[in-house]
Amino acid sequence: MRRFLHFAFVLLAVFGHGASVFASTVASHSFRSDALERDWNYTIYLPTGYRADGPRLPVLYLLHGNHGDANDWFTQGHLQTAADALIERKEIPPVVIVLPQGGTDWYVDRKEKIETAFFDDLLPEIETHYAVATQRGGRMIGGVSMGGFGALRYALTQPDQFCGAMLLSPAIYANEPPRASAARRVGVFGERQFDPRVWHELNYPAQWDRYMSRSYRLPMFIASGDDDLDIQAEASLLYTRLRLAGNPAALRIIDGGHTWDVWSALLPAALKYTLGCVKSPASPATEHPSNQRP
Repeated sequence: MRRFLHFAFVLLAVFGHGASVFASTVASHSFRSDALERDWNYTIYLPTGYRADGPRLPVLYLLHGNHGDANDWFTQGHLQTAADALIERKEIPPVVIVLPQGGTDWYVDRKEKIETAFFDDLLPEIETHYAVATQRGGRMIGGVSMGGFGALRYALTQPDQFCGAMLLSPAIYANEPPRASAARRVGVFGERQFDPRVWHELNYPAQWDRYMSRSYRLPMFIASGDDDLDIQAEASLLYTRLRLAGNPAALRIIDGGHTWDVWSALLPAALKYTLGCVKSPASPATEHPSNQRP
């Protein structure tokens, strides 16, 4: 049975001289994933004015980092505050943001079928129960660190599903992860010890040629802190490869390391760039989802 899981809260932010009050809702839910053979938790941001019987809104899926939590985007990244402010200033359209719990799976079908679950279970769950876009033109993918690895993989392997991507300090090492990387220890890329062959099969260079042979191109926002040396270099390399191939991309390198201080500072620019791919208007009222959540 579908059930409300963790929390629902409303954050009120007042702008100007107290003249306007802007509210959005963040809630956590759980649903049964057939691919994972267990309940799967996600957190969802609903912008002010969202209505279950309203027009379908763009939807952004954000993936968290290794040993992180979906709610880190709010408690450390201040995502709700950033999104609220951008929407009120009309710098981005109202958007629903979905944040699944990813554990240490690196968003690939290794420990469990989380990649399959994302496309076969999570997307239908959200599109059935919320008034969100069901077409590529209104759907985006993003992630931080480990989540950046997953987001880039999903963007390259299924570009027909998304119109844009947001990669914050993505752990995408084109060769092999450095010895300090969690990728070597989590039991995803090799069961007993890190296996370079598995890493290379799943990492983005292996998906590159197929992506470039297809008609879809995703604008990508790529960013890192300048003290995050390995990832800064990898982010710059990816940006250069994309631009040389004629793929739209933006690169931001700011002061800082592999921390939420950096990612929180990058979020406003990242959201503006990523939401820039949204072109199609809301779907007709006849396409409202059934069994909608509040």
